[in-house]
Amino acid sequence: MSRLNRFTAAASFLLLFAAVTAATHAQSAPSSSAPTVTILHAAHLVDVEKGVLVTPGEVLVRGNRIVEAGPSVTHPDGATLLDLGDLTLVPGLIDAHVHLFLHPGAEDLQTVEESVPARTILAALAARDDLLAGFTAERDMGTEGAGSADTAIRNAIDQGLIPGPRLRISGNAVDLTGGHEDAIHFNPAAHVPSNATYADSAAELIKVIRQQLKEGADFIKIYETGKDSERDGRFTTPYQYTRAELEAAVAEAARVGARVAVHATGEPGTLFAAQAGVASVDHADQLSPQTMQLMRERQIYAVPTFTITEYFAQHAASPAMAERERRLLAYHAAEFKKQLAAGVPMAVGSDVGPFPHGTQAREYVLMAEYGMAPADVLRAGLINGARLLGWEGQIGQLRPGYLADVIAVRGNPLTDISALTHVSFVMKNGVVYRK
Repeated sequence: MSRLNRFTAAASFLLLFAAVTAATHAQSAPSSSAPTVTILHAAHLVDVEKGVLVTPGEVLVRGNRIVEAGPSVTHPDGATLLDLGDLTLVPGLIDAHVHLFLHPGAEDLQTVEESVPARTILAALAARDDLLAGFTAERDMGTEGAGSADTAIRNAIDQGLIPGPRLRISGNAVDLTGGHEDAIHFNPAAHVPSNATYADSAAELIKVIRQQLKEGADFIKIYETGKDSERDGRFTTPYQYTRAELEAAVAEAARVGARVAVHATGEPGTLFAAQAGVASVDHADQLSPQTMQLMRERQIYAVPTFTITEYFAQHAASPAMAERERRLLAYHAAEFKKQLAAGVPMAVGSDVGPFPHGTQAREYVLMAEYGMAPADVLRAGLINGARLLGWEGQIGQLRPGYLADVIAVRGNPLTDISALTHVSFVMKNGVVYRK
C-alpha cells in the first residue's frame, strides 16, 4: 500500500472509529442525572500494594469512580453486572515513556516525509491501540518533530472525541544544536529540521520551556545524553547540558508546577540530571554509585525502556548492528541489577512507537526477567507510575475513590507477568472499551 493510501485508509478508519465510539458512549450514557452503576465480577483481583491475589474479585463502579473493591462488593438495585468469568481484574496499565507520533520505520524519515496532520492521525490510532491493549494512562515523551500536536490528541481524548489513554504530554522535546535528535545524518545544505526544539544555553532552555508550556505541555522532556558508544565492553555517552543548565530548566518548570524528565543513558549526564532534581531519568543504562544514591534519596525514577533495545536487536539492518544492540541490552540488564540492589526507584516505560503500539506490555515482562519480582514490577508500573505522572491516589490501584481504570487478563500476573500481554477487558474512566 502506498504512503498516501495508508494515510487515507487511516483517516477513514479513524473517523469511523470515532463515530462508533461516540455512538457507544451515547448508548451507555444514563437517561437521568444519576451516574451509571456497574459491578465487575471475575475469578480474581490483584491487590497491587500488598502484592496478593484476591479470590474472587469484584469492583463496584459508580460513574467514573471505584466505590468498592475486594472479594465481594455491594450489589445495588439496578446495577449492571459484568461477569468476566475466570479472568483476573487488574488496575489499568501505565506506560511512562511512549511516542504516539512514531511508528516502526526510520524515525528521521518520518519527520521528513510525513506531514504533521498525517502524523497526528496516526498518533490518534496509536492511542487507541494502546488503550485497547490495557494502557489507560501514558506519558508521551516528545512528538519527535510534530511540535505541540500532542496537545490536540490529549484534549480530544479528554473530551471523549477519540479513544485513548489519559495522557501527560511534553510537546516537542528539547535538544541542543548537533545533539541526539538533531538531523546530523542528512545533507546540511538541505536544512532538515531537528526532531526536537533547539536550546543551547540556560536562557534558551527557559524560553523554550515557557513556549512549550504555553502550547499545552504538562511536563518538559530534555535530551541530556547521546550519541551512545560501546567499544570493548565500555559504554560512553557525552552529556548535552551542564548541571547548572539543567537546574535552570528544572527551576523554570517548577515555577508553574511542572517537572522535567530527561533522556539520559549514562554518566556524567545522568549525575547532572539527578543533581538538578529531575522527575525521571529515562533509559538509565549507566548510573554511577553517586547517581544511584541521589536518585534513591530524592525518589527520582529510573525508566529502563528495555523493550525498544530488544526490538532493535530483532529488527536490525545488519548482523553487526543486531549484535551491538544485544550487547547494549546485556550491559543494561547487568546495570539494572546494580540499580535494584542500590534501591533506585523504578517506573515502567517502554519507548513504544519505533515498535508497534499496543505491544508494550512486554516491558513489564522484561523487567521481571532482568531481576524484579512480578509484584515489584506491578508496583513500579502502577503505583510509581501514578506518582510520576502526577495521578497518585487517582489511578494505579483498585481502591475506593480511584478513577475506574480496570482491565482483565487471563491468569495471575503475580506469578506470570506475561498475562499482561493478553488483555481481554478494558474499562477507562468507567467506560468499557473492550470486552
